[in-house]
Amino acid sequence: MTIPSMLRLICLAAIWGGSFLFMRISANALGPAYLMEARVFFAAVSLLLVALYMKKKVNFSAHKQHFFIIGFFNTALPFLLFAYAAQTLPASILSILNSTAAIWGAAIAIVCSRSVPTLKIVMGLICGVIGVFILVGFDQSHLAQGSGVAMLAGVMAACCYGIASNYAKNAPKISSFDNAHGSMWAACLIILPLLPFMPIRVMPDLQISISVILLGVVCTGLAYLLYFRLIEDVGPPSALSVTFLIPLFGILWGYLFLNESVGWNTAFGALFVIGGTMLVTGFSVNKILNSNRKEQHEH
Repeated sequence: MTIPSMLRLICLAAIWGGSFLFMRISANALGPAYLMEARVFFAAVSLLLVALYMKKKVNFSAHKQHFFIIGFFNTALPFLLFAYAAQTLPASILSILNSTAAIWGAAIAIVCSRSVPTLKIVMGLICGVIGVFILVGFDQSHLAQGSGVAMLAGVMAACCYGIASNYAKNAPKISSFDNAHGSMWAACLIILPLLPFMPIRVMPDLQISISVILLGVVCTGLAYLLYFRLIEDVGPPSALSVTFLIPLFGILWGYLFLNESVGWNTAFGALFVIGGTMLVTGFSVNKILNSNRKEQHEH
């Protein structure tokens, strides 16, 4: 992996880790629906501006069903669930729960294909489950505030990403940019009917307004562009390593900006979740290095 690609990887992890910080700041005031509608709208507009600049045209009507499926499972529903969870849970735990998406993806793939999982995948699934139980079962202060449902919402949000990843394997072959752009507008339409049922609780102040704009433009629009550029540069296996860095930044931002405590359960839970994800996805540093050497040799 080249230095520019490594910098993009670190920036992407920092940005996506920051999304949980911004959700934590804004969720209680705006509520899940208005917060996520603003997020996907700002992301869609920012991607539209990029598309206009690059003279890219998205044929939304030709792939309408596909964009709505991706928009629902990969954006609207998980975003809403994480926004709900962010009303109660700290940013650090939200980012760790998000990392179970790869584990969910593997579990769903095994069920759908009716295949027998390898020992490594089974161990990874068990590690992931243990990690979530450590987060839930050893933090009585959060449980006392009724965060059990919020934890479930965070886990189900990650499950949505697993469903979306399995759908994408057999989905129509559309460019990554068009998928991101089209699914954001679809998510806007999906969330829109929920707004009357989940009204804004407090009018946003400057801090909340800035958080929402950054959440949409930077943590969603720009993050997608960085991620897709990373896939083009180093391939999906190397790009996947961002999954393991996001919790580190989620914990760091929560500690620095929200004064969130980092207990032993958070640290151990993160280790089990990240370790389980590495086992399930077959992530290997040696594999990444060998892949990069092969690409450099071919060029």
